[in-house]
Amino acid sequence: MKPTIPETSKRNTLHGSETGCGDASAGETLAALCNRRVFIETYGCRYNFGDSAKLTEVLRHRGCTLADSPDDADAVIVNTCTVVGPTERRMLRRLSALSDRELYVTGCMPAVQREAILSVCDPVIIPPDAIREWYRDVGTVTGGSVGIVQIAQGCNGACTYCITRFARGPLRSFQKEEILQQVRAFTAAGAVEIQFTAQDVSSYGQDTGHSLAGLLTGAGDVPGNYRIRVGMMNPATVIEDLDGIVDAFSGERIFKFIHLPVQSGSDEVLERMGRRYTVEDFCEIVAAFRRRFPDITVATDMIVGFCGETDEAFSASLELVRRTRPNKVNVTRYSCRPFTSLSKEKDFPDSVKKDRSRLLLACAEEVYADVNSACLGKEVPFIVTETVRKGSVMARSPMYQGIVINEDLPCGYEGRVVLKKDRKYFFIGERVF
Repeated sequence: MKPTIPETSKRNTLHGSETGCGDASAGETLAALCNRRVFIETYGCRYNFGDSAKLTEVLRHRGCTLADSPDDADAVIVNTCTVVGPTERRMLRRLSALSDRELYVTGCMPAVQREAILSVCDPVIIPPDAIREWYRDVGTVTGGSVGIVQIAQGCNGACTYCITRFARGPLRSFQKEEILQQVRAFTAAGAVEIQFTAQDVSSYGQDTGHSLAGLLTGAGDVPGNYRIRVGMMNPATVIEDLDGIVDAFSGERIFKFIHLPVQSGSDEVLERMGRRYTVEDFCEIVAAFRRRFPDITVATDMIVGFCGETDEAFSASLELVRRTRPNKVNVTRYSCRPFTSLSKEKDFPDSVKKDRSRLLLACAEEVYADVNSACLGKEVPFIVTETVRKGSVMARSPMYQGIVINEDLPCGYEGRVVLKKDRKYFFIGERVF
């Protein structure tokens, strides 16, 4: 069942980010949700979760109750992701399953796959820009241990495989004072981990004359008991201000953690991907951070089965993992996305992608085991960031290592812990004090 919104308004809501909050359609969409029981279902990246957090605050401000499930709700909002083919198919199956509900859709899909959405359901679209404008009118945050702060939207990259850049558009950096105000609000509400997120965090300010380095320095001056986790950075934009960004990471409130997707160990593949950096650029960035912070946690992403990826190119990716020894490798099997320049290129069979994914993950896990074994028995500082369950908390070291401590400790508690057991992606720790 759809809400009662005039036809002209419904048409406007189907134009993605072109529809601003000031349009009647956006206002009427929000009015239709007021004082209702609403369930929000979120998929994808931290940026999407940041949008959902903003939307939650807006709805609470408008008298809504957040339901625990679609069955308990008057209306359902789905915040969509379409980064790869399997995710797109999952989204369409989910939207189809909810098609008999009063349904609202936001996120990346509406801007680039409107017809696909309308083929399975008849929702009202909430443009992400509308959420941002609504949130400005609310200006409050709910208490929680982790706060997501969006610092920019879109990117100026030219990756030949990426549909997200079409969904989110060109880079728009948000105002520094607006970002710092959100940091203040989150810390005042009890957040101990602030996550800076964007499609490319290191491109922040390139459109406004500012920089990520300057933002991190300013954010670190906000008083409170918290740490900042810097989100995904493109090597192409990091290399442009490498010294400045490395210097900014020296702030005591910045987790020594970088998420730096390299995507391939082959320069030829990187050129076909339109990534605008080389393998050596990536290695130079990692080396620069490690010279300053020897134990920094390095996460990266790699795509396997990219169209035209030869056996030699794939072997180069394996070798790069062994050479740079990242703490985490997110492996994705390439899938052709609509609107991209490679969408018509010949693709590898799924069997090839599966084999390469399995081999790369096995290589990465060998590295994890070696890197983590050297950490066992070490005593490190920590701050508790989340409650896992009763009697167990997640803590983070200054290097953003995940440490599970089997005690009831409040978020924000700081102490020291001995790393006792390796669980591949986190450690079990025993508190010293």
